[in-house]
Amino acid sequence: MPTLNWIGKDKVVSHHQEVPYRVLEHKYGFTAEEGEQQEATQSGNKIIHGDNLEALKSLLPEYEGKIKCIYIDPPYNTGNEKWVYNDNVNHPKIKKWLGDVVGKDGEDLSRHDKWLCMMYPRLKLLYKLLSDDGAIFISIDDIEVHFLCLVLDEIFGKSNFVANVVWQKRTSPDARATLGAGHEHIIVYGKSWKKVRENLNKLPSSEKQRNAFKNPDNDPKGPWVSSDFTAQGFRPNQMYSITTPSGKTYTPAEGRCWKNIESVYDELHKDGRMWYGKNGDGVPRRKTYLNEREGVASWTWWPNAEVGHNQEGKQELNAIFNSPTIFDTPKPSRLIERIIQLYVNDSEYILDSFAGSGTTAHAVLNLNKQDGGNRKFIMIEMEDYANRTTAERVKRVASGYPFVGKKEELIYHKKLTVKNLSNAEVFIEEAQLAISEAEEKEEYAKISKPKLVDNTIQVIGTKEYDDYMEGIGGSFDFYELGLPLFDEDHNLNEAVGEAKIREYIWFSETRSSFIPPNAEPYFLGKKEETVYYFYYEKQEATTLDFDNLGDIVKTQGGQYIIYADNCLLPKDFMAKHNIIFKKIPRDITKF
Repeated sequence: MPTLNWIGKDKVVSHHQEVPYRVLEHKYGFTAEEGEQQEATQSGNKIIHGDNLEALKSLLPEYEGKIKCIYIDPPYNTGNEKWVYNDNVNHPKIKKWLGDVVGKDGEDLSRHDKWLCMMYPRLKLLYKLLSDDGAIFISIDDIEVHFLCLVLDEIFGKSNFVANVVWQKRTSPDARATLGAGHEHIIVYGKSWKKVRENLNKLPSSEKQRNAFKNPDNDPKGPWVSSDFTAQGFRPNQMYSITTPSGKTYTPAEGRCWKNIESVYDELHKDGRMWYGKNGDGVPRRKTYLNEREGVASWTWWPNAEVGHNQEGKQELNAIFNSPTIFDTPKPSRLIERIIQLYVNDSEYILDSFAGSGTTAHAVLNLNKQDGGNRKFIMIEMEDYANRTTAERVKRVASGYPFVGKKEELIYHKKLTVKNLSNAEVFIEEAQLAISEAEEKEEYAKISKPKLVDNTIQVIGTKEYDDYMEGIGGSFDFYELGLPLFDEDHNLNEAVGEAKIREYIWFSETRSSFIPPNAEPYFLGKKEETVYYFYYEKQEATTLDFDNLGDIVKTQGGQYIIYADNCLLPKDFMAKHNIIFKKIPRDITKF
């Protein structure tokens, strides 16, 4: 398999293993009902401020192999970003190559090397956090997409490429560019291509799509839509004639045939699943009922009419803060909602380690509000605005915020193609019906007439707000990256506090949440008949022997794992009593 090499790669291939494990310091909890609080919310939602490389490392004990979906929107390396990077990019080898070998041309190429050095160790840690059936979605543009895919082939495996989704980020061409980019990519990989494909969800039908189902013939099966009953090609057993209820006879047009053989058609007709027009003399069409619709299949082209565009994302963010923000091209929440609907089910996690303005958390809470779900988010942001912008956005959308302005919503849209152009009049009628239904609800201050935008018939409704945007609910906990758990000599860093050390030991052994146990001084907990002890004293070395064994072990179990500095118990005694000794700090798992 072809691999990608760049200056500095040898310095970062294993760099994720050298990153220090830092503890997470809880700063505050937040709930939509009570606001900020000192206690943790236990909601599972986290916003972490700190270098995302170190923060990802700190998530490993609790979340390794448990994250169902990862979405990241990393820097696109256009040369305009002022992103922070601190992983060996100033290595003398890179400086020499840029200055002596490549010269001025290296000013552009060096950005690619720096970007790849930044991304590689982070992708390695994201891979470790992803579950066996998990998927990673990465937003990127044309500048680095080819390099990104080669790196992902190396880390995830070329066979685990799932899709390259193309997202229409603009509504019209950039007047400043002769050939301006109107799209971005969302690259999708998994640990198992097969498992990702099996776990992809169909998208829920929108209100507009559900409204397309009608029941003009009072069909007892309920509302339905009809579809063309012909198919392209010539198949002799699908070239029969069909007589409609009014007596009119049809055969397929030249170059086409019926979709099913005659016996299948007979069953459909008998079951009332064929439609011949209101007078019974139209071209046969097949019915699909609303109650049979499991959802809408997605594909790899996402137009902005469905998922929003960059300008919508900016307007959305500015409205939340009631002022312009530092973000020029934030993603619209509808885009992230589409990803979540595709792959995150109830109570599963989505991780975003380039959290930015907090769009992913906003999308999670919004979908939970819509369907009563309990999806959870973990957000990591390294910049100083993590609290004042990332977390603040989540607070505002959760509890509500003052808002004066207008908000547009797409009431109806239908793409015109050469194939369906003959049905344009029908689409206009559908659009007019959508307008009438919207007017009856009296939700919109203004409703546009049907108009053609990018070959799509659209109807836009405008809502006006002059008071307050209602909150959507939710909660989270805010963390800062704390001290390293181990010092430079690989000994326990006592400055982090014994509570954090005990929590880490428990996570490393059980991969489960730590609940402070009973009053036994060295007891960590019991799981599946294994009892865990951390025999540790800050001021002196501890020795496990016959004199203190009875004082340490108070809880019965099938097996005992005891951490201490030294052990004088005979091996045959420990084997007989199922005691496993682990030396501090040598045997403490280093993630």
